[in-house]
Amino acid sequence: MKRLSLFLALILVLALAACSGTQSEGTPAATPVEGGGEVTEAKGTLNVASKGFTEAFILGEMYALLLEENGYQVERKLGLGSESVIHEAMIAGDVDLYPEYTSTGLLAILQQPAMQDRVEIYNTVKAEYESQFKFTWLDAAPFNNTQALAVTQETSDEYGLTQVGQLTELAPQLRIGGAPEFYEREDGLPGLESLYGEMAFKEERQLDSGLRYEALLNDEIDVVVAYGTDGQIGGFDLVVLEDEKGLWPPYQVAPVVRQEVLSQHADIATILNPLAPLLTDQIMADLNWKVDGPDKMDFEDVARDFLIEKGLITQ
Repeated sequence: MKRLSLFLALILVLALAACSGTQSEGTPAATPVEGGGEVTEAKGTLNVASKGFTEAFILGEMYALLLEENGYQVERKLGLGSESVIHEAMIAGDVDLYPEYTSTGLLAILQQPAMQDRVEIYNTVKAEYESQFKFTWLDAAPFNNTQALAVTQETSDEYGLTQVGQLTELAPQLRIGGAPEFYEREDGLPGLESLYGEMAFKEERQLDSGLRYEALLNDEIDVVVAYGTDGQIGGFDLVVLEDEKGLWPPYQVAPVVRQEVLSQHADIATILNPLAPLLTDQIMADLNWKVDGPDKMDFEDVARDFLIEKGLITQ
């Protein structure tokens, strides 16, 4: 009887040990992911960055959520800095991928002349980035977030201002506000003056992205540097000045990925590319307005809701 008791006790101990031990090699451990939920197998960690304005935050978060949905751990570096800052971080291997605009890559990084054909721009940046930097451009979205100049309806009516070229005469009466790089880049004020002539604005203010429209509506500036998919353009009934000489080329966005990372994780392309065709001008402007407009939604919620609605993630 004593031997039977000892035998039963030994079986109980072994059973408890089996329950509390690690999972078998044939069953991958569940891995928690940011935002809740679990994936059955972690594929590795990817560093996703973005620039520091609303649209970039939304796009970067979308990329991160899609990758997490498909088994990757993601280290977010959203709002990291300008294209030059992120580009250097990519070269150093501190960033694996981020959303970039085709003509920004062409003009600011490659230092090539502006082009107007979307396909030519995309093919050029794709080929040059691969040969020079070992970065790959995935599929580009159809929306065009080109630069623009905008004014309130009142300013447009007061000066009869509807075209960029009129600023060669009107600039001395007007104050302009935009990001610091607008006053330096060839697709900014230097390019405008080269194409249209001198624009001696009464004041040139350097403003962070989130402060541009606030300054315009508070009558601190008269002309704002805008972008084609800014939700504020429609939300505030602004007048976009016609770029009658065509300075600004198309700016389509696409994920830029280090080739080393893509060679190790080829499915990144199949995960992110389905998002591109869904992002039209109107859809992107609407998403931006949900963050910047009266609803003041968090960009994380806007990104997640859109991906769930389109069936690209489950939660």
